[in-house]
Amino acid sequence: METETYIHIDSLRMHAFHGVLEQERRVGNDYLVNIKVGYPWLQAVVTDDVDDTLNYAALADIVKGQMNIPSALLEHVAGRITARIQEMFPKCTFIDLRITKVAPPMQCDCDGAGVHIVMKDVKNEM
Repeated sequence: METETYIHIDSLRMHAFHGVLEQERRVGNDYLVNIKVGYPWLQAVVTDDVDDTLNYAALADIVKGQMNIPSALLEHVAGRITARIQEMFPKCTFIDLRITKVAPPMQCDCDGAGVHIVMKDVKNEM
């Protein structure tokens, strides 16, 4: 039997200082991060040990750490987050990362704008 399993964090909220405009890097903006990571789960089912799975608190720490490093582009931030996940959790098989700037500086009203990156077969890309 083949199964797909994921660890996910929905709507991780934070304030960060990303953007092309000087004002964005000075005052910052609110962000929502959604992440889903494929990870083998069968060992954790047997052992009931967090060391046998991807700890979502550690995943949140990776996201927060990289979001705290100012960048002009959210693509750059997303690249750092995915690279760090691959480094820390080499058994991961899939990464779906969405970073949304809640109030982007545009001449229109919206619920946010950002990047959405989906990496499949992560082990094969490393």
